[in-house]
Amino acid sequence: MKSVSALDKFIREVKECRLCAGEIPEPRPVFRFQPTATILVVGQAPGRKVHETGIPWNDPSGELLRDWMGISSADFYDERRIAILPAAFCFPGTSPGKGDLPPPPICFQTWHHRFLAWFQPELTLAIGRYAIQNYLQTSEPVGDVVADWETYLSEQAIFPLPHPSPRNRKWLRDRPWFQDEVLPVLRHTVTQYL
Repeated sequence: MKSVSALDKFIREVKECRLCAGEIPEPRPVFRFQPTATILVVGQAPGRKVHETGIPWNDPSGELLRDWMGISSADFYDERRIAILPAAFCFPGTSPGKGDLPPPPICFQTWHHRFLAWFQPELTLAIGRYAIQNYLQTSEPVGDVVADWETYLSEQAIFPLPHPSPRNRKWLRDRPWFQDEVLPVLRHTVTQYL
């Protein structure tokens, strides 16, 4: 069994990561983790507000995600039960008119397997294209993967979700089955694993 001091050293190493220095505006890793967590929330990368506050999902996307999960902020931020590890831990910057830049792959490639050496989540929420691509090893469109959520959940304990960004409101409107069929199961599943 790994020691608490080894975990503290690892967490410090991640917080001091500067792998993307020069490629992104300002490295500031944002994540939450304790090896006791049973649920892993994997998003894309922190947005500007999250970067500024240092609190993951501390924005309108996070409010909608917590609503989808059917849990309070207190439950969501209880890192003893929920680990939050985006595909990239730092804000990647913005592209004019296109929103945030994609998460640099080096972050996921460098850190995620090392976190998974510390714990084995019972349920993983893969939120958005980059999390889905990384955790499910697929380049299928997000809508197709989310529509096949039952397969991923039963075979890998991974629940694929679209990103709850305000930019995805049309995607959600065009797919009422997500609200009607998927969200009740997501809420029930999250409650089970908490």
